[in-house]
Amino acid sequence: MGVWIHGVASTRLPQSAHGPPGPAQPPHLGPVNKSPGRITNMWGLVRLLLAWLGGWGCMGRLAAPVPAWAGPRGHSGPTLLRTRRSWVWNQFFVIEEYSGPEPVLIGKLHSDVDRGEGRTKYLLTGEGAGTVFVIDEATGNIHVTKSLDREEKAQYVLLAQAVDRASNRPLEPPSEFIIKVQDINDNPPVFPLGPYHATVPEMSNVGTSVIQVTAHDADDPSYGNSAKLVYTVLDGLPFFSVDPQTGVVRTAIPNMDRETQEEFLVVIQAKDMGGHMGGLSGSTTVTVTLSDVNDNPPKFPQKPLDFETRRSYTFRVEATNTLIDPAYLRRGPFKDVASVRVAVQDAPEPPAFTQATYHLAVPENKAPGTLVGQISANDLDSPASPIRYSILPHSDPERCFSIEPEDGTIRTAVRLDREARVWHNLTVLATELDSSAQSSRVQVAIQTLDENDNAPQLAEPYDIFVCDSAAPGQLIQVIQALDRDEVGNSSQVSLQGPVGPDANFTVRDNRDGSASLLLPSRPAPARQAPYLVPVELWDWGQPALSSTATVTVSVCRCRPDGSLASCWPEAQLSPTGLSTGALLAIVTCMGTLLALVVLFVALRRQKQEALMVLEEEDVRENIITYDDEGGGEEDTEAFDITALQNPDGAAPPAAGPPVRRDVLPRTRAPRQPRPPGPSDVAQLLALRLREADEDPSVPPYDSVQVYGYEGRGSSCGSLSSLGSGSEAGGVPGPAEPLDDWGPLFRTLAELYGAKEPPAP
Repeated sequence: MGVWIHGVASTRLPQSAHGPPGPAQPPHLGPVNKSPGRITNMWGLVRLLLAWLGGWGCMGRLAAPVPAWAGPRGHSGPTLLRTRRSWVWNQFFVIEEYSGPEPVLIGKLHSDVDRGEGRTKYLLTGEGAGTVFVIDEATGNIHVTKSLDREEKAQYVLLAQAVDRASNRPLEPPSEFIIKVQDINDNPPVFPLGPYHATVPEMSNVGTSVIQVTAHDADDPSYGNSAKLVYTVLDGLPFFSVDPQTGVVRTAIPNMDRETQEEFLVVIQAKDMGGHMGGLSGSTTVTVTLSDVNDNPPKFPQKPLDFETRRSYTFRVEATNTLIDPAYLRRGPFKDVASVRVAVQDAPEPPAFTQATYHLAVPENKAPGTLVGQISANDLDSPASPIRYSILPHSDPERCFSIEPEDGTIRTAVRLDREARVWHNLTVLATELDSSAQSSRVQVAIQTLDENDNAPQLAEPYDIFVCDSAAPGQLIQVIQALDRDEVGNSSQVSLQGPVGPDANFTVRDNRDGSASLLLPSRPAPARQAPYLVPVELWDWGQPALSSTATVTVSVCRCRPDGSLASCWPEAQLSPTGLSTGALLAIVTCMGTLLALVVLFVALRRQKQEALMVLEEEDVRENIITYDDEGGGEEDTEAFDITALQNPDGAAPPAAGPPVRRDVLPRTRAPRQPRPPGPSDVAQLLALRLREADEDPSVPPYDSVQVYGYEGRGSSCGSLSSLGSGSEAGGVPGPAEPLDDWGPLFRTLAELYGAKEPPAP
């Protein structure tokens, strides 16, 4: 509880024993040269300053009483002294409907005239004094003796007084104070004017106001959300809606036709706690009647001709002259009668269902394939004609049901959960097997019945604190239970906490779906870690289900007004002068800097590993990358370009091999002197290959070398027929044996080497 300090400076002037006091005189302050009025004003300012310092600066406790008036110097009469009183007590609040194991301490009265000598006695009078509220005469402690109901009486006005124990002489004037009863959410919303009846014209636009419903909550609207109501529609969708704040009911769809449905029953619910879980609720009904408007053209009352009802009609038609000449009456009668027979031909009609709508029900959690119900339709044209049934996919997007095409039996396809969805609105299509164009639809509403399959739980996670100076038996928190099952299966939820002499806290079941968390008769020992209080919950369904939840209670240091100062874990972790937000900001910055350092080190290590691969590993059969844009002529000079040209035109080798510029210098075997270039290209290639195999330092490694050498020509000359000796007038040149050309020209020698036979 908070501490309320009430200090008052009194201005009473007691009479002397010899009679009424004489005229007031200022105190002796030395030589007096000023007027009495000015001295009086000065002393009044001093008196007000001392009263302010005593009542506020010194927390309601003054020093020795200050003399108000004293007689002149040498005056032997009685001295009039100014006294003042001061009451100090905690704010007096009592939680309603709380009944502890013993009278509960709610506050303390104290007067600064009480020096702790046992001569002061405290008295309490007023509403409920001595019956509802009792006071310890010696200490001033006030206790409440029974449970209070805020809705019955919200506050009590009491008088407190301090008197002398021996003489019963008042030491302080009586002071009035108030004990307020603190509200809890123990009253559900009610509709005092329900049930409601309203009328709205048919074909009204969407949003047309129908009626306003109002619920009242007896709880305190100025404390918490116990009386904050939210309105919802339980039944009546999608035809009507309700404003969650004002309770105004409005139309939600257009073109509601009175000729189709004239009356609607709408169920409105009001829930407190702002509509959150754990709130109490109440409901009412609104009967909405659609009034008629002139929206239908006139029609004759006959039903149309129905072949299935009557196949032919026979009637007589009489024709009569309305104007008859009397001269020819003897020729009468002037009328005739004929019989007319009308035969009704059969027209194709869609199947007709046996009911306009179907309402079916199935329990939740049943195995797939459970029978839900059956629908039926008939072919009016041919009753024996078969009908095919199907569920339109858009009406059952989750494929929760299936239907037998032949007989219309509906079964479940999955396990249903009432807590997830209560109603399933299906559209079933009936089609004639002989004519697929003839079909009709019907609405099938399937309700999921509840079973006790949800164990009760706490309405919210409770993480609360209690002051380390709280009195034993004090109420800490009222915890609410929540059962998702329907009321019929879980009409009552019980709660139980730890029992035994070692229990740090007491959980008392209120038998209304809630429990009170109390401090035990002995105070809970202070510690840094919070207490974890286990709470067992069970319902009274068939079968009964139970669960266990945990309530976290932290023992904290509180200020004199009851507000939280600090909790043990926070006080241990937070440095002096830093708030929790500042500490979190510092930790976040340090984490960010650490992540940047780790990323920088990883990048440098990756770069060093890449350089080590290029410098130390063997680069045979690898792709060599150069981290530059090219060196121009230096790249060309790094290789022996002359080796790629005419081998005979290359400069003779120097005393040593040329220095390479693309790799680090290595110790290599001395290079054998190159022999004179052969005239045969095959021998040249073999020589170059052998040099590359013997000397791995010759660039480039394992690559194809291109030689710009076309050869010196052939001793056989040109093989073209132009200008050869085979042409007329040609002079045959010297012939060279083709057998001397080598094995590569063996086939050519076989074709052209033989001499032609002489002509016959």
